[in-house]
Amino acid sequence: MEIFLFQFLNFDIMRQAWPIIFGGAQMTLLLCLAVIPLGLAGGLVVATGSISHARALRLITKAYVDFFRAVPPLVLLIVIYSGLPFAGIRMTPFTAVCIAFLLNASSFYGEIFRAGIESVGKGQWEAARSTGLTWLQTYRHVVLPQASRNVLPDLVSNTVEVIKLTSIASVVSFTELLYAADMARSVTYNTSPIVLAAFLYLIVLWPVVRLVSRLEHRLGH
Repeated sequence: MEIFLFQFLNFDIMRQAWPIIFGGAQMTLLLCLAVIPLGLAGGLVVATGSISHARALRLITKAYVDFFRAVPPLVLLIVIYSGLPFAGIRMTPFTAVCIAFLLNASSFYGEIFRAGIESVGKGQWEAARSTGLTWLQTYRHVVLPQASRNVLPDLVSNTVEVIKLTSIASVVSFTELLYAADMARSVTYNTSPIVLAAFLYLIVLWPVVRLVSRLEHRLGH
């Protein structure tokens, strides 16, 4: 037991590692602030394309969604960061991570938005259009608010997955929370910094997971 406590719950080492881990947590937060809003906006664009009357646009959107939902985010990240330089395109780890996560997140958010939009009955469209609203006004003021409410638990749940996804950014040496904790582990030869990082993930994500459950219960999902 003493060995376990020394190796996994060594508070002295956690305190020493805290500045490094706090810096990693800040970078994880910065990454989330960049990727989640852009992913939601991209998902909305994807969903709009998927319900378009233009067949070509629907096919392009479907191909985009299928491709980026099928390709593992880790593979996508490595291709962008390590593969594109061979084509003369170089970027910082932060930029590469943002692009990879944005492409992946927007495809999933897009499918969630599409399902929400399709859950709004045609009668809502027809009733709104009969009042003189244009297609865009109907879409923006009538359909989207209802669709967003219908898929709110799924949107929050997918956002949790995006936050957890940030941990793979360490493969391109982006100093997010897990990478910082692993750096501290390699210096101290102790697992306690990794445990501290796990607690930070838990502190942030557990309330969000409970929120998803409450939303699903309230909305009858």
